[in-house]
Amino acid sequence: MAGRDRVAHLLRQLATAACRCPAHSNTYHQAAETCTVRSTDYAFEMASSNIRYGEGVSREIGMDLQNLGARNVCLMTDKNLSGLPPVKSVLESLVRNGVNFKVYDNVRVEPTDSSFKEAISFAKKEAFDVFVAVGGGSVIDTCKAANLYACHPDADFLDFVNAPIGKGKPITGALKPLIAVPTTAGTGSETTGVAIFDYEPLRAKTGIASRAIRPTLGIVDPVHTLSMPARVAANSGFDVLCHALESYTALPYNERSPCPPNPINRPAYQGSNPISDVWSRHALNVVAKYMKRAVRDPEDMEARSSMHLASVFAGIGFGNAGVHLCHGMSYPIAGNVKTHTAEGYSVDHPLVPHGLSVVLTSPAVFNFTAPMCPERHLDAAEILGADIRQVKKADAGAVLADTLRHFLFDLKVEDGLEAVGYSKDDIPALVKGTIPQERVTKLSPREHTEEDLSQLFEASMKLY
Repeated sequence: MAGRDRVAHLLRQLATAACRCPAHSNTYHQAAETCTVRSTDYAFEMASSNIRYGEGVSREIGMDLQNLGARNVCLMTDKNLSGLPPVKSVLESLVRNGVNFKVYDNVRVEPTDSSFKEAISFAKKEAFDVFVAVGGGSVIDTCKAANLYACHPDADFLDFVNAPIGKGKPITGALKPLIAVPTTAGTGSETTGVAIFDYEPLRAKTGIASRAIRPTLGIVDPVHTLSMPARVAANSGFDVLCHALESYTALPYNERSPCPPNPINRPAYQGSNPISDVWSRHALNVVAKYMKRAVRDPEDMEARSSMHLASVFAGIGFGNAGVHLCHGMSYPIAGNVKTHTAEGYSVDHPLVPHGLSVVLTSPAVFNFTAPMCPERHLDAAEILGADIRQVKKADAGAVLADTLRHFLFDLKVEDGLEAVGYSKDDIPALVKGTIPQERVTKLSPREHTEEDLSQLFEASMKLY
C-alpha cells in the first residue's frame, strides 16, 4: 500500500512540474486552465500598426483612401497645425484623389476628457468610414477615441477608460480604419493602441489601452518634423528617451500578474520581453546619437528623420512592453499644472508638455529601480555615453541618474519640478494623482509605496 501511495505521489509531482503551455503539452490547454496553476503570465504578444516611412510619403495618403474605398473621411488636427505644411500636403493629396472629407481642427494640445468628448460628438454626427489624424500624440490619441466611440455609440465614456478610473471593458466591436500622420518625433502614438487624456475631475492623466484602437497605418514623413520648434523637438525627444528606458527596464512579462484567464484580457502593456527589448534598445542608441543635433539644428534632416524613426522604434517597444514610474508620475505633473507656460507651444492654457513632465523624474526613478536589474541600467547609461568599465552593479542607479542629468542639462531642461511651478507642499497631491496609474506603475521592476513616491517627487524638485 505504501508503494502505491508513493507512486501516486510521484505522479502528482510530475503533473505539477509538467509544462502546461500549448506548445509543450500533449493536449491543448485553454488559457484559463493554464492560469489556474500560476499567478503570473507565461506569454507575450506583439502588435503594431503598419508603418510606411519616406521623405514626402504623405502625398500617397489620397491613394490609400481611394484603395480603402473611403466615401466620407474625418481628418483631425489642431488649430496650430491646420495652416502648416503637414496638413496642407495631406489635404492636397485628398483633393487630388477626389476624396470626400471633413476637417476637425479643435483638438486640444494635452487633451482632456472634455476635449475627447467634443471630438467624439463631431465623429458621431457624420457617417465617417475612415479617420485620418495629422499631428502629434494629442491629435492621434483624440482621433483614436473619436473612432472608438463613434463605432460604439451606446457606450458610456468611462466604459473603455482604464481601471480604476474607468471600467476598463475589453473592446470587442470593429473600428473604422485610422491612418495616422505624426508630425512630432515623440509619442509613438502612430504605432500603439493607447490614447491618453487628462481626466479633469481627478486632475490626473489616464487613458484607453487596447490593441483594437491602434492605427491601421502610420505614415511617417520626416519632412513634417522640420516644422517643430526647438523646445517641441526637445520635449518630444524626451518622451522617446523615457519610452525606451522604461520599457527596457520594465518588469519582465513573465513576472507580471495576474495571468489572464483569456487572451482578450492580456494587457497591451505586458512587461519587458525579448522582442520589445530589441526595439527599445535600438531607439535609445538613436536618441544618444541624434537627439541633441535634432534640437539644436531644425534644418538637420538626418537628425530629425532619425528621431522620427526612433519614435516609431520606441513606440513598438513600449507599445507592447509598457512604461512605468516616469510616465505614471508624469500624469499628475501635467494634470495639476498651475501657471507654467511652455516655450514653443501656441496654447491658451498653462502647460507642462508631456515629454517634459516625464523626463523631470527620470534621474530619481532610475536611481530607485536600478537594484532590480542593474545590468540593464548600466547598459542604458553606457549607450547614453557613460564609461561603465569600472562601475559596480551597486552603483548602476547613481551612474544612470548622473548620465541623465548631464544629458538634460546639455539640452537646457528646466531645473526640476520647482522650475515648472511645484513645491514640496504639492507632493501629497502628486502622489494621489499617481496612485490610479497602476496600469503603468505596476510595471516598475521595483515595488513601491506611497512613501517611496513622495521621496521620488521630492528628489525631483531640483535636478542639478
